[in-house]
Amino acid sequence: MANLLTFSRLLLALPVAWALANSEFLPAWALALCLSAAIVSDYIDGKIARALGTASARGQIFDHATDFLFVTSGLAGAAYAGLVPGLLPILITVAFSQYVLDSYFLYRQKSLRMSFLGRWNGVFYFGPLLLISCARLLENTQWAADLVLSGLNLLVWALIVSTVLSVIDRAIAPFTRQRSANGAP
Repeated sequence: MANLLTFSRLLLALPVAWALANSEFLPAWALALCLSAAIVSDYIDGKIARALGTASARGQIFDHATDFLFVTSGLAGAAYAGLVPGLLPILITVAFSQYVLDSYFLYRQKSLRMSFLGRWNGVFYFGPLLLISCARLLENTQWAADLVLSGLNLLVWALIVSTVLSVIDRAIAPFTRQRSANGAP
């Protein structure tokens, strides 16, 4: 059941990305509905897996990879439309690759090893998609749409900075861990 919800989010990635790249592909209400469905499925799939006792490392990677594909393709569509800098989806790709590679190869864990900053970035990566959708819903009230797009700009640059910090944090974590294990201050 949980993996089916995750899969439904994966199926929404392409139409959402296309709609963000081309505002005429879907009406604003349909984009908002697709984003809402994706966010609800992301929120409840893990809860359902834990409640049914079906949570697994494989399910976790499927969920996180789906989130990555969903937000990165959506942000790439938004970058294509000139709504966000293309740097953000590139940085997310770097951060996600680092997250997977160091979880499995550096820390040799069977499940993904989340960092505090990375976890919150993952939540807030949906934010620009929501703000773009809100701006489209408000396009008949131009001042409100402009206000939302100003918030989008602030959020995107905050995410760029926090993603860079997350990548740096993960890159130096093995060294700071090793120093503290050796008793160094």
